[in-house]
Amino acid sequence: MNQLLRVPNPLVTRDAEALLPSRFGDFKVIAFRSTIDAWETCAVVRGDLASVEAPPVRLHSECFTGDIMGSLRCDCRDQLESALRYIGDRDVGAVLYLRQEGRGIGLVNKIRAYGLQDQGLDTVEANQALGFEDDLRRYEEAAQMLQQLGVSQVRLLSNNPRKRDGLIAHDITVVEMLPLRIGPNPHNAFYLQTKRLKSGHLL
Repeated sequence: MNQLLRVPNPLVTRDAEALLPSRFGDFKVIAFRSTIDAWETCAVVRGDLASVEAPPVRLHSECFTGDIMGSLRCDCRDQLESALRYIGDRDVGAVLYLRQEGRGIGLVNKIRAYGLQDQGLDTVEANQALGFEDDLRRYEEAAQMLQQLGVSQVRLLSNNPRKRDGLIAHDITVVEMLPLRIGPNPHNAFYLQTKRLKSGHLL
């Protein structure tokens, strides 16, 4: 079984928690705060994560346009709901909601990138045209959140090998990847193709 791990010089602290009944099942929401800046985020947890060897876990990067506004340009909301539904059907699991909008470039720059995509660039080309790498997300905070929840091994609900590599780099073992394959729509087919061909997503 996993054990609660003490993290030296933590980047995040576990600050608050409450019950969270939802349309996907009954969860606990646990709030974390950065020790460095104003970054705040939450883990939505079902059951006792430390009670199993490798609970299913989703690292979900914030997406205002998809998660909240229902944008059809991406598959973010579909992946989030699929992960919550998967975990809600089981006794144990978690979704970590990470404040990394636009693959880490922020909301304003993400909308700028959308404008460039409207002109024909793909997501990688648009980020690079703005002077960014295609993906600036980091996963050290996510790894520390898991450690503070007593987790050292996970079954990762993701199509993105970089998330797996990011956790492994910070001492979380990824036992297996559980892809979340969402069918394309006319607005995101090119986006999904780019993720598969240029970012190595398991699509």
